Amino acid sequence: MVNTTTAAGLIGVVLLARHGDRTAYYQDPATYNSTQAYITPLGEQQEFELGSFLRNIYLNPDSPSFIQNISTDVADINQLAVRADAGGGNVILNSAYALLQGLYPSTQESEITLANGTTVLSPLGGYQYVPVQSLEYWQSPSLTSWMDCEYFQSHLNRTYASSAWLNMSATAAPFLTALKPYLGGVSNNFTNMWNIYDHINVQYTYNKTYYETLPPTFLQQARYYADWAQSNVFTDSASSSIGQVAIRTLLPEIFWALGNMTKTSNKVKMNIQEVDYKPFISLFNVTNATLTDPDIRGIPNYASVVALELSQDSQGQYEVSMKFKNGTEDSQFRQLEMFGNTSITFDKFVQVLFNTAINSTNNWCFSCNQTVLRGCSVFNYSSDIFLNGVGTGY
Repeated sequence: MVNTTTAAGLIGVVLLARHGDRTAYYQDPATYNSTQAYITPLGEQQEFELGSFLRNIYLNPDSPSFIQNISTDVADINQLAVRADAGGGNVILNSAYALLQGLYPSTQESEITLANGTTVLSPLGGYQYVPVQSLEYWQSPSLTSWMDCEYFQSHLNRTYASSAWLNMSATAAPFLTALKPYLGGVSNNFTNMWNIYDHINVQYTYNKTYYETLPPTFLQQARYYADWAQSNVFTDSASSSIGQVAIRTLLPEIFWALGNMTKTSNKVKMNIQEVDYKPFISLFNVTNATLTDPDIRGIPNYASVVALELSQDSQGQYEVSMKFKNGTEDSQFRQLEMFGNTSITFDKFVQVLFNTAINSTNNWCFSCNQTVLRGCSVFNYSSDIFLNGVGTGY
């Protein structure tokens, strides 16, 4: 299906944005539970630039992707819904704030006049304070659904024992042996590939001696193997399988946000979800986007963004298209295909992905075989759950 967005612009957009550059970050390869990490000035700048890019795409009346009737200079908080993972340090939450600084920069237009005639401008030259809903780890599994998910841990064990994993581990072994002197005590086991790459990347970015002594191509080789490993960890053979859990708990928010944008009573025109890298990998897999664009497999760069744009064709049909910008590597969006099409109707989008979605904490608890942590202890797991078809287990 050809994208039929007209010059009139978009109805709205849902954005999945990856955080910016951060300090070192360890993930347990047996569970993918993680340590805390903090955003760096480089990360803040990356997110600010992403916000400026999105401003030019969606808030510029001359852009073909201008969002109809959105406030362009002074942020209307009723038109924006922003949510960020608040766990694991400040990197994701502060990335959302930095993005918003670029999306709605300081402006003199926010000046107000008091009853006595005094004019007042917000600090920092008219800084705009856009609310961000911070979602703590314990509040909901929506943005961190792989954590404490027993069936996901079973998926990891199966993945690590698969012939594809063992073959790639054997292929990588000479490189990982050569890399050992540069790992500073980090395990060079292939299952630890994420932490290996992260250690190299952080050191290469901030340690001048390391930058000057790391052999050429080592960083690129580590990224290649990390991309391959994470593509296998956060995908699965079926869209409703637990390896896709990173996007499965986000789909209900996407459905809800896009669906509300089709209603005349709706005010929200831009929904922003600031997240880790994992939902990108799963989203591209469940929509079959990697079949036509295989190079998007793997870890998206810092400050990457996926845009799910909602438009209306000449017959009044609502359509969804997906675009991707891979951090600062891409200067513009690239159009992706979902299920072989550059755009599909909103109804078809929901229909195809509905059974993939995990739509409640109760559903997540059952899908993950979790009965105690993250609020699961309040649910009674009787045979009724199985009879009603709640959850998908593996």
